[in-house]
Amino acid sequence: MDEVTAGDGVHPFDQVPMEITVSVGKARLQVRELLRLRRDAVLSLDRRIEDPVDLYIGDRLIARGELHEIDGDSSGQLAVRLTEVVNLRGGS
Repeated sequence: MDEVTAGDGVHPFDQVPMEITVSVGKARLQVRELLRLRRDAVLSLDRRIEDPVDLYIGDRLIARGELHEIDGDSSGQLAVRLTEVVNLRGGS
């Protein structure tokens, strides 16, 4: 097996899959409201439709973007167009 060194540009974790969570907003409810939730209930979020969505890995914000609908064979599927990306290579 080849040894990976720091100077060769290859990182041993480059191929590890990461799950990204896209957050469109938060709802704030009292416990009694939560207990009354039923099918077809509508929750008001703290964001507007034109506001950017946040992308997280775990609890770390990594990017912001806009929701889009994919055309063609995947019509109806949601996608995110990134508008801001944090420096993921930085040490902090």
